[in-house]
Amino acid sequence: MRYSLPTKELYIRNRAKFCEAMEKDAVAVFNSNDIMPTNADGIMPFRQNSDLLHLTGIDQEETILLIRPNFPDENLREVLFIRETNELIAVWEGHKFT
Repeated sequence: MRYSLPTKELYIRNRAKFCEAMEKDAVAVFNSNDIMPTNADGIMPFRQNSDLLHLTGIDQEETILLIRPNFPDENLREVLFIRETNELIAVWEGHKFT
């Protein structure tokens, strides 16, 4: 391997820096890119939205990041929505985060 993979601390720092720049009571929503079909049987290689990848490290379609730094409940200040998966999807599309 030519380089080491980033650690989760990098993404935590990236989100903290972003939150510092946000205005009070602001909300930020980041959507993943869509899977783009080439024809009836094919799809283009997936490329994640750069902002979402920079803030989370998640390289998966149908993902949404919601950030509201001043939300009263600290557990809900950063919420990541990920598409529900199952074993059949894993067989055809590979590993998915849950």
